[in-house]
Amino acid sequence: MFSNKLNYKVINFTALMLLFYIGFSNIGICYNTIIKFLSLLLPFIIAFCFAYSLNPLLHTLMDKGISKKMAVVIITVAVLLILIALLVITIPLLYDQLGLFYKYIIKVLDTTSSKYNLNLGKVEIELSVYINLLLKKLSNFLSNGVIIFFNRSISFSAKFIIGFITGIYFLSGMDKIKEKIGLFSKNISNKFYKYLKCVDIEINNYVKGLITFMIIQFFEYSILFLVIGHPNWLLLGILASITTVIPYFGGIATNILGVVIATSISYKLLILTIIVCIVAPTIDSYFISPKIYGKTNNVSPLITIILVWLGGVVGGALGIMIALPLYLLARTTYLFFKNDIKKEVKNVTKINT
Repeated sequence: MFSNKLNYKVINFTALMLLFYIGFSNIGICYNTIIKFLSLLLPFIIAFCFAYSLNPLLHTLMDKGISKKMAVVIITVAVLLILIALLVITIPLLYDQLGLFYKYIIKVLDTTSSKYNLNLGKVEIELSVYINLLLKKLSNFLSNGVIIFFNRSISFSAKFIIGFITGIYFLSGMDKIKEKIGLFSKNISNKFYKYLKCVDIEINNYVKGLITFMIIQFFEYSILFLVIGHPNWLLLGILASITTVIPYFGGIATNILGVVIATSISYKLLILTIIVCIVAPTIDSYFISPKIYGKTNNVSPLITIILVWLGGVVGGALGIMIALPLYLLARTTYLFFKNDIKKEVKNVTKINT
């Protein structure tokens, strides 16, 4: 005889498997839907990250007697000026240095081909095509201007404007947002509230360390390249600071650019630049970085490289930038719930045995 009672465990399991089958069989549609949904939310996610990152700076200004509204205005203007300065300084310098680098490489190829009787004509032609194409794109960007660029990319400009304005509102109300999240988490459980507090402290330490490290990198590289007589010391200092958000690989890209520019000037500058590119990262890795980030946020170089690679594969440029914070979030979560996880594993082991 069949029991009249329904077995809800079997029904729930069957329903779960059915949903899993529907999702798996339509994985392409689900993936595209998720990507579109995330692209719609991306400006707001970036705005929140922007506000969260700059919130400690806001409090620093407020502690010095500046009103909250004025502090928000100062930070907003500073961010806009930095973005404009990057476009005004970096792009023209890159254009000029690419032209000089191209002339130097052609000179080296001509000297090598005449000295060793080599036919390097095809290499020169291919190099000429690539460099001229790149210079043309940079020239068009400079001549058309940023306004035309934004007009041609309505979607990007709209997202940028929405994200920037939302970021300002988030920044001015970040304390209230944190307070509401804290009250909501307390209603769920006291442990969940403590967990969010722990995550907040960990990520805040990382953000403070990153901003401090970026400022140090700017002055460190700018001064070092200025001392050795590098003509683009300011550009390299700015790039060294910005590329700090990409651990190791960002610094390598800046150093390569510095060496490439030096090759078109003199052997003496080239040697001095190589010395700076070896000494400065060593000082950063073994002295400055551990001092700033401390033991809590310090991640081994091997793990950092793997995280950057995985972030690039999964999420491109954005994935590279958020790979390390996501790892810190996962590590903090594991350490906080480590004892609970061990207990659950023991319980499962006992049941199976």
